[in-house]
Amino acid sequence: MAKRERKYVMISTVAERFDIHPQTLRLYEREGLLEPTRSAGNTRLYDSATLDRLELILTLTRDMGVNLAGVEVILRLREQLDELRRRVEALEGRLQEDGEGSVTVRRNFSLVRVEGGPLVKP
Repeated sequence: MAKRERKYVMISTVAERFDIHPQTLRLYEREGLLEPTRSAGNTRLYDSATLDRLELILTLTRDMGVNLAGVEVILRLREQLDELRRRVEALEGRLQEDGEGSVTVRRNFSLVRVEGGPLVKP
């Protein structure tokens, strides 16, 4: 399968498309909200993932009235949630590989400390 080529657009095209001033895009970059790729000549280039992120930022600021500090928190929480989803999916995959229903818990990870020998009822 051939690699898909990424398509990039320049800052002027992005600004026009989203009806936003290029300085605002530069501000978002300074604030760490956007990370456009740079060309060899140091021109900002925006790919589809960056444009999707920009669209989310604009929805939060324009439509929902969230300030940039709030946008930063929301984006960070979304990234953490995505990471947790990936980890859960990986764990589910490992459980399926091991065979469902045959999950064992090592003694040092159990909720109750179990000493060697038979269990005694109180």
